[in-house]
Amino acid sequence: MSYLRLISVSVLALGLAVSANPAFSETLKGALAKAYQTNSTINSARAGVRVTDEGVAIAKSGWRPTIAGTASVKHASQAGTRLSTGSFGVVIQQNLFDGFRTRNSVHAANAQVLAQREVLRNTVQNILFNAAAAYMDVIRDRRIAVLRNQNLSFLSEQVRAARARLDVGEGTRTDVAQAEARRSGATAQLNAARAQVRSSEAVYRQLVGSEPSNLTMGKAVASLIPARIDAAMTVASSEHPAIRATQHGADAAGYAVKVSEGQFLPTLKAEAGISRSSTDVGGGGFPSPLEGTSDTASIGATLSIPIYQGGRASAEVRQKKEQLGQARIDIDEARENVRAAVSSAYAQYEAAKASVVANRDLVNAANLALNGVIEERNVGQRTTLDVLNAQADVIDARISLASAERDTVVASYAIASAIGRLAPGRLGLGVREHKPEEHLEAVEDKWFGLRTPDGR
Repeated sequence: MSYLRLISVSVLALGLAVSANPAFSETLKGALAKAYQTNSTINSARAGVRVTDEGVAIAKSGWRPTIAGTASVKHASQAGTRLSTGSFGVVIQQNLFDGFRTRNSVHAANAQVLAQREVLRNTVQNILFNAAAAYMDVIRDRRIAVLRNQNLSFLSEQVRAARARLDVGEGTRTDVAQAEARRSGATAQLNAARAQVRSSEAVYRQLVGSEPSNLTMGKAVASLIPARIDAAMTVASSEHPAIRATQHGADAAGYAVKVSEGQFLPTLKAEAGISRSSTDVGGGGFPSPLEGTSDTASIGATLSIPIYQGGRASAEVRQKKEQLGQARIDIDEARENVRAAVSSAYAQYEAAKASVVANRDLVNAANLALNGVIEERNVGQRTTLDVLNAQADVIDARISLASAERDTVVASYAIASAIGRLAPGRLGLGVREHKPEEHLEAVEDKWFGLRTPDGR
């Protein structure tokens, strides 16, 4: 059986295996949709947004009154006289002015919510990219395993042919030894390729949450890629979630400075209360004027003007200013990282596309060379070693082509991720997108209640 026929039979067998189970085939978009819905890292980031949302409700509580119940009981005894007193009441306090700390705390909390949403969006991008890479890794590694298996079959046939030629006096023991050595190496390579397939499938299961069944070849997301790298840089600067997260973080840090500065401003608090107290005197033998019940109501306001806080407030302001400076530096760092990611992804994408074209030509040329070497060996113009070397060239070329096709798809997703556009809606995954603002709307103005919006 010739090498080309061996390849065609193997490919046909694979095609029949896939077509026999069309209901179980998986597309790249389908895998990404599963990852978006079930990946634990994404779900954890969503929970992080909900945690941050409660910071807005906590900050807004500074505008609301506090109500507390009070009660006390006291017993005393002196010279045979027992004195029992008790009281209970309700006290209401309301901040009228707190140096704008509540207002700035609310602004800071809202900025932190926006930053956390961008962190979530960045997490989604990273997981979708990793899932796309894992999907293409499985396809590539399975193709390589098939090629390694075809190579082993071809070399086994060469061993048989070398032994047959030796038996009729047309070959040498060296030819047999060379063929057997190549076959042994091919066996080891096949085992390594199968192990790599299992490793890639494990990563796929971790990211996507299901077994990789019959995966269909993925395609590059060319529609999401700007035609020029400078246009991609512009898009990334305005849309990438890592940059936007640091910008919102700097906003929150700026409001935190104002919150600390509010400690130097006066505060005004109103207070109202009502209470009832009772006194009982026993053991004296005579009625006491202290016995009885009395009601008390009060209302008032307290103005507090800070004069010196031991240096703590000043240190906190300086600390918050340094944190603001650090947050602004983080913006510059994020921009530099994104620009580097865009440049790297574009370079890899262009190189991968060129490599695909070159390797396709290489595969065709290597196949023609192998067939020619086999024919020349059959007429005594070539040796078995020449055939083995030509076969190795074919396998290497086909493996390089499989890797280049994988790299083209993955690099396109890398560009989409680097510019901030790797999102379910842009990819057309057909899933309901998570809307973090719904949770904030449900909790930011709640005055009471221990249950979360989902009932916990």
